[in-house]
Amino acid sequence: MTADSDTARSSRPRIPVTLVTGFLGSGKTTLINAALRAPGMERTIVVVNEFGEVGIDHQLVASSNDSVVVLENGCLCCTVRSDLVATLNALYHDRAAGRIPAFENVVIETSGLAEPAPVLQAFLSEPTLDGLYRVSSVVTLVDAVNYGHTLERHDEALRQIALADQIRLTKLDLVGPSVSDTEVSLRSSIARLNRTAEVHAIDWSAEALAALLTAPGFDHADPSADPRPWLGVATAEPSLHDEHDDHSHSHHEHDHEPLYHLRGKNIESFVLVRTVPLSRNELQFLLDGISHNLGPNLLRVKGLVSIADEPGRPAVIQGVQHLLHTMTWLEKWPDADQRTRIVFITQGIASVDLRDMIGLLDRVSTRTFKVRERGSLSAGR
Repeated sequence: MTADSDTARSSRPRIPVTLVTGFLGSGKTTLINAALRAPGMERTIVVVNEFGEVGIDHQLVASSNDSVVVLENGCLCCTVRSDLVATLNALYHDRAAGRIPAFENVVIETSGLAEPAPVLQAFLSEPTLDGLYRVSSVVTLVDAVNYGHTLERHDEALRQIALADQIRLTKLDLVGPSVSDTEVSLRSSIARLNRTAEVHAIDWSAEALAALLTAPGFDHADPSADPRPWLGVATAEPSLHDEHDDHSHSHHEHDHEPLYHLRGKNIESFVLVRTVPLSRNELQFLLDGISHNLGPNLLRVKGLVSIADEPGRPAVIQGVQHLLHTMTWLEKWPDADQRTRIVFITQGIASVDLRDMIGLLDRVSTRTFKVRERGSLSAGR
């Protein structure tokens, strides 16, 4: 997809979607029931997946003026993904035809056993969904009482946290007198899985829930959007990435700094920082190589990239596992920092191995594209 087509698509606002996830018992059903009562949710469609969990309050559903859609046939991450795509398409066209109220937001609740990655991939890979909707935020609820037990036994809970944009801690009132110590400990542990997410104790007030579930988030197809909150650590804490000013290195001089590692679970956050812009071919080669070699071990990637022939504006990249979204562009850099910053969250890939892989891809890229450039120059003489 070209930059021009991205600009054309962004002129038609896409409906923001908030994905609510979290392991069994974390409070998703309570949140959805409370949100349905919130005054700020009148123009929001709620899609719930009841597979394997206590259902939402059907009296609320009955009085919700068609604002709730229940998917009951199976786990949202797999067997009813096609149903989700069909449902969202139908809702959009019913909205356009005036058959249902003109909703402005969508909230999707997944099963506690579901991983969010397949649902996110649906929005990246389905052209119709990508043209009508965008994922504004992944909200993950974390049970403060059962956190450690759950993460030790269920990798799904780990990946729910690793893929989150917003994390809310529930049941802090049940941990006993050491609430503040527990919250500090939880924040520290969560940071090892996902440094870029915002982590807060949940606020059950109607206003706070409505704000959480209808936040516009970062729209990567909006050239004027501010990516800094979305990118998180790569902009907020540049001191985590040490830049070495060794000009004896090649054109591809770069630094990688592992952030945190959760012992025994192999989840790592990793930031690639470059001061020298890449060509489009070099970026595509790098991303293709990482995607091909990591596959499902690459939980998430997102970043701003400095492109050599686009000095005034950064490219935005994002992906989930092996699926990378088409590159989009911002009108300008959000601040004076115009370095390439790409955040990787991986499972089962040590940071040193990822560093070596990127180094190898760089060397191959340098030989491939520099040889081509020299050949083109020779042919033109």
